[in-house]
Amino acid sequence: MSETTSVKQQGTAAFYGQAVLSFGVAMGAVALGIFFLDADGWVRAFLAIGALYLVTSCFTLAKVIRDRQEAGQIVSRVDQARLEKILSEHDPFQKL
Repeated sequence: MSETTSVKQQGTAAFYGQAVLSFGVAMGAVALGIFFLDADGWVRAFLAIGALYLVTSCFTLAKVIRDRQEAGQIVSRVDQARLEKILSEHDPFQKL
């Protein structure tokens, strides 16, 4: 079996920082918009709860997609290892 090293894909620190900053700005803008909205307190509370639910749903969806992708990579590696084992044991010059 051949020995291969897997390359872990990772975003840069700048990309991570940009994503965190973008999330913070978006959440702050929504919070300020809800706070200064000319409506009753229960309407603002409803919008705030809705925004928090949307954020938690987005995090959950991202985690599920990531987990499914990682599971696919593991299955692919197992299949690749099986194929390499079969090919290494196969002798094309052996009489059938």
